Parts: sequence; structure tokens; C-alpha cells
Amino acid sequence: MRILTGIQPSGKLHIGNYFGAMKPAVELQEQGDAYIFIANYHAMTTVQDGNALREMTRDVALDFLAAGIDPERTALYRQSDVPEVHELAWLLSNVCPMGLLERCHSYKDKIAKGFLPMHGLFAYPVLMAADILAVQSNVVPVGKDQKQHLEVTRDLAIKFNNTYGEVFTLPEPSIRENVAVVPGVDGQKMSKSYDNTIEIFMEGKPLKKRVMKILTDSKEMDEPKDPESCNVFALYKLFSSEEEQAALAERYRAGGMGYGHAKTELLDKMNEHFGPIREKRRELVENMDYVEDVLKKGAERASALARETLVKARQAVGLE
Repeated sequence: MRILTGIQPSGKLHIGNYFGAMKPAVELQEQGDAYIFIANYHAMTTVQDGNALREMTRDVALDFLAAGIDPERTALYRQSDVPEVHELAWLLSNVCPMGLLERCHSYKDKIAKGFLPMHGLFAYPVLMAADILAVQSNVVPVGKDQKQHLEVTRDLAIKFNNTYGEVFTLPEPSIRENVAVVPGVDGQKMSKSYDNTIEIFMEGKPLKKRVMKILTDSKEMDEPKDPESCNVFALYKLFSSEEEQAALAERYRAGGMGYGHAKTELLDKMNEHFGPIREKRRELVENMDYVEDVLKKGAERASALARETLVKARQAVGLE
């Protein structure tokens, strides 16, 4: 089984990234041949500062290694170091119906949020398909909001295979339904685009300030509260056992507990969970030559597969 996932270096990684992509990737690397790419070309749809993009790309590499990615089992690489995917993206573009992209909710959502309607943003799912199909991945861990993009990938692979012959493997999504959508501090899906994130490596007073900003209703301390409709409790569930969740839920329903108490419980859980990861990252920052070597070797592994796929695709369409 070949597993692939990617993440954009378009800002500091947050809890949604961790539970939606990083943690599943760490778990899945023990189950097959794993590939993780840092999607710096995708990030260009929102990041237009070269220095910032370089820095954020480096940060994502540090974050994934700190979170537990083992370079002996997983190829970690920059998207820009595997140029074969771009030619594949063009080949896929020529079997991609416009209507398929026009139906993608991610594009429409971002335009509604004020993003400029650029071709890169519109064609994002085609490049994503090329990333996935280049290494012939079988399994792709994605958040629930990205499932449609994976369906586009499968549609394009099927259309290409039907047109030119069997070239691409059809990937399957791996979605952890219980954490498919992680709420941000405003209650919307946690996203860098919405500026509502809680960063994984944020610590001390900045982290406390961010947690205390989580949106709640206006119920007084002595009033009973509904844990299942509370953003704080939704985040707490990600870090706690079922017993701990049941205990806190009981306090919610009994009354006499303010949301500030629940936020403090959440903060303690976050620090407990991310403490070792933060320490590992500090160690990696002092050894950037090692990090760069990991990325280079990961790109070599991914490129070898992508070249094989590209040759098959070029032959199929008549370019060779």
C-alpha cells in the first residue's frame, strides 16, 4: 500500500492540520510505503512573498519531523523538487471537463471570502491530482473538506485511463470522521484562510490568549451548558480520553462551571500533548543540514516514481 498526503506551507500549522493530516500520516507510515509533500506550488495561490514561502516551507518540514515522521519509512519532500508533476498536470488538464472544476466547493468558498479568481486557484484540483497520481498512491489521508478534490482526482484518472489506457492507480481517501472538521476560535472550520487557528507550536501567553478567545454562548457560570454544541468541548475531545470527556461533560450539564474553566482544561491538555513535539522541533532547528538532507532524499524517492508514471503517460498520449 502506497500512502500520500500533502500540506500547504501557507502559514503556521495548526490543530486542524495536525489532526487532519499530520497525526494520520504518522500513524499510516507504519502501514505502507508513505510519501508526504510540502505543497509549496499550491501555496502560491495565497502566498506571494518569496521569502515568506521559503521560510514557511522550512517550517512545515520541521513540524512534520517533530510530529513523528520517520524519514526511513516516509519520503518527505518539497513539491517543487518533483517537477514531473507539472507535466502530468498538463496531461490531466486535457481530459478535465470545466464543469468538474466549476463544481468544486473549495474554489467557490474562497471566492466568496474575497480571494481573487485566479487560474491557479481554479485549477488547484488538477495539480493536486497530479501530485497524487504521480506516485501511484493507493491511500490519501484527507480532511472531510478535501474529499471532493480526491473525487476529482479519481474522475480524472478514470477519464485518462478510459481515453488512453491504464496508466494511473485509483486512490482511496482515508478520512477520520470523528475529527474531519476541527473548529477554529470563531466556530468555523479551523483554517489559515479564516485567521481562526490555534497553532501547534504556539506556547505560553500567546497560546493562552488564543484559547481564551474561543467563541462560546453567553450563559452564566451557574447555568447548565450543552457540551455537544460548545467549540471548547469539541476541541477538548481531540486531546482527551472518553472518561475525561464524560467527566467534563457532566460538569457542563451540572452548572457551576464557567467557560473559562473549560478553556483552562483544554489549555492544559494541549500543553501536555504538544510539549514533547515542541521540544523535538527545537532540537531540529539546531540541525537544519539534517532537515535539508531528509528533503533531498525524499524528493529523489518521489521523483523516481513520478518519472516512471510520466513516461507511461507520455507514451499513452503519443508524446513518446
